[in-house]
Amino acid sequence: MHNRRWEHLEHDADIGLRATAPSRERLFEAMAEALTALIADPKDVRPAEAVPIHCEAPDDALLLTDWLNALIYEMAARKMLFGAWHVSIDGHVLDAVARGETVDRARHKPVVEVKGATYTALSVNQDSAGTWHGQCIVDV
Repeated sequence: MHNRRWEHLEHDADIGLRATAPSRERLFEAMAEALTALIADPKDVRPAEAVPIHCEAPDDALLLTDWLNALIYEMAARKMLFGAWHVSIDGHVLDAVARGETVDRARHKPVVEVKGATYTALSVNQDSAGTWHGQCIVDV
C-alpha cells in the first residue's frame, strides 16, 4: 500500500504505533492506518463518508500527535471508523480527508477504544536515504 509500513509496539498498558514511508504525507497516512488497526481491520472500513481534518503545530512530531488526536476525536464524535486517508502537508500545516463509515459492531468487531495520542516516545524524522519514520504511544 504505497510503500508504507506500520506496526504496533508493546508499551506497559498503552500501545505504540510505528511506521515508515517514502514521504511525510504517506507516513502520516500509515500512522492513521496503524491507529485504525488497533480498533478494527482498516480493510473492512468502507470509504463512504469524507471528513476534512486540519491541524497546525510547530514541528513534525507535535503535528503527528495533533493529527492522531484529531482522528480519535472525529471517530468518537461521529461514531465512525476511517479506512482511507489523503494527507497534504505544507510546512507544519496538515490538511487531510479521512474516509470511513459509521461503526458497525457486528461487521467491524471493534476490540479497543483509543483515548488519545501521547508525547511518550514521540518522534518523526527522515533518514539519510529519504525514508520517513514516526512513532507515538497511544492511550487505550
